[in-house]
Amino acid sequence: MTGGIDLVIFDCDGVLIDSEIISAQMLVAELAGLGVAIDLPYVARHFLGRSYPTVMKVIRAEFGVELSAAFEDQYRQRLLAAFEARLAVMPGAAAVLAGMARPWCVATSSSQARAERSLAIAGLAGLVGERLFTAGMVANGKPAPDLFLLAATRMGADPARCLVIEDSLNGIRAAHAAGMRVWRFTGGSHMGPDLEDEPEDARPERRFASFADFFQIDPRLGGET
Repeated sequence: MTGGIDLVIFDCDGVLIDSEIISAQMLVAELAGLGVAIDLPYVARHFLGRSYPTVMKVIRAEFGVELSAAFEDQYRQRLLAAFEARLAVMPGAAAVLAGMARPWCVATSSSQARAERSLAIAGLAGLVGERLFTAGMVANGKPAPDLFLLAATRMGADPARCLVIEDSLNGIRAAHAAGMRVWRFTGGSHMGPDLEDEPEDARPERRFASFADFFQIDPRLGGET
């Protein structure tokens, strides 16, 4: 199977780090202070896998609330403080990254500053190094293919020979739009016992809930022949 894989592209939030539940809870709380009532399922449906500017654009359109730069700064500061206290690497993710026999990188909808700090908190910064691609590097975020295509170009890989590891439907859509294969990771704490429906345009090739199973799905990703 992996004979056709030259590059593995990992999403970050909700895949390598268990951050999505923290981000969602923080966003719900911050918006409640402005009189905007949303819940965690709303966040999962509309915001999972999308960049902060896109999330703010949706909130403005849906609720008619103009969010100031001060709100954004406060949200980011409180979110990073919550990350410092609660963020954890996804179990088994570091071992998978360290054991990869194929080139790999990380492509995330987070900002550069947030991604770098998150990876540092989770103890992954040294493993990832400069193989990090973030939303600010492209014009259009997920579900557009721009970020994954940029990652493939910078890493010297043909998109058709790339495998994306994603958790969000928008991320899966972005991988499909880029012409890449995609597996869905379902082990984050933001995933409930029942997965949301996967529309036809957001169906992965495979699903896995634990990084302990990653190399079992295809041992050649870890170098076994």
